[in-house]
Amino acid sequence: MTVRPGPERSDTYPAWVPEAVRNYLVHTQDGMSIRALARAQDCHPSTVLRQVRKLEIRRDDLLIDGALKSLSAQAGAGPRNLPKGTAPMTRDAQLPAPDQTAPLTQARIDQEARRILRRLCEPGAVLAAARDMPTAVVVRQGQAGDQLRTTSVDREIAQAMALKDWIACTDPDARVARYFITATGRAALRRLTAQDENRAGGFGDKPSAAADDMGWDIVTLDHDHRGQMRYHVTESPLIGLARRRDRDGALFLSRDLVTTGERLREDFELAQLATGDATGWDQAAIGQLPVLRADAAPAAKAAYDRVRAALADLGPGLGDVVLRCCCLLEGLEQTEKTMGWSARSGKIVLRIALDRLARHYAQTQGRYGPLIG
Repeated sequence: MTVRPGPERSDTYPAWVPEAVRNYLVHTQDGMSIRALARAQDCHPSTVLRQVRKLEIRRDDLLIDGALKSLSAQAGAGPRNLPKGTAPMTRDAQLPAPDQTAPLTQARIDQEARRILRRLCEPGAVLAAARDMPTAVVVRQGQAGDQLRTTSVDREIAQAMALKDWIACTDPDARVARYFITATGRAALRRLTAQDENRAGGFGDKPSAAADDMGWDIVTLDHDHRGQMRYHVTESPLIGLARRRDRDGALFLSRDLVTTGERLREDFELAQLATGDATGWDQAAIGQLPVLRADAAPAAKAAYDRVRAALADLGPGLGDVVLRCCCLLEGLEQTEKTMGWSARSGKIVLRIALDRLARHYAQTQGRYGPLIG
């Protein structure tokens, strides 16, 4: 299959910008239609539409809004060129302009994320940001009930982490926004920690000093005791399984099944915004999902309903495995241990669950989901 070249101005945005954010900017700033973006990337328009809707909903988030403003300015598109209906770019106007001599790179983001995400994994830790503060801070509650400041965060680093969905805010309208680490952020920290271990000479029985600083029971997925740890390099179990082949040489997970899992994950991320509880999903069970917020946006409510309907159709077991592996990015070994399954059985159950999920989507919404009107 031949993949068409990307949008005309997509190379004006930094390489670290996620594809979904890039699509949103090209659509709103450059005026490229959703259908044209989909054709350029060889995907269905509904995929791009969901990405655009998610960013529109999150424009109330001060870090998201500030990051989009900064990227638009770097690309040479002024705020006055925003199409009708886009959130006004008036926030953070009093903040100093970012240092143009030191452009933000993926290497710098990863370096800062190692320090920040470890601190956010500490019990009770949050990243606090305000519109009149040029920097953000990570604080956690001390034993005496007081707030302890553990580290500071450059504004542009915090904005990049928010765009990458490594952190999320449950109350963007608050005077001081409080951000929590997400499942995607924990997966990113595992990946970065594994890279550090590989550069240090591979995995040994003795954990590194960097890993010892992050809190074993929170950051890692699988451990028997403090001296033996395993890290998961990929951000989603689907990525690893998609590379494996069965006895006949065929891919263990077809492209359609991987797309199905990512489709559920997109709705799940929107559903988190509808509940206002980014951490409550970690303990969610089938039939006991976090409560929907009364003031949730319509698109977020619709995504919440789609996730609930999909998990209800799959039922206990199958619904649990797709929720844990596709949405919470939990490793298969940990899922097997939590569900009480035998070793190496999780991948089979996951493939069955994805096949059932694909049938659910085909019967309820069509292969590509709701069509664009």
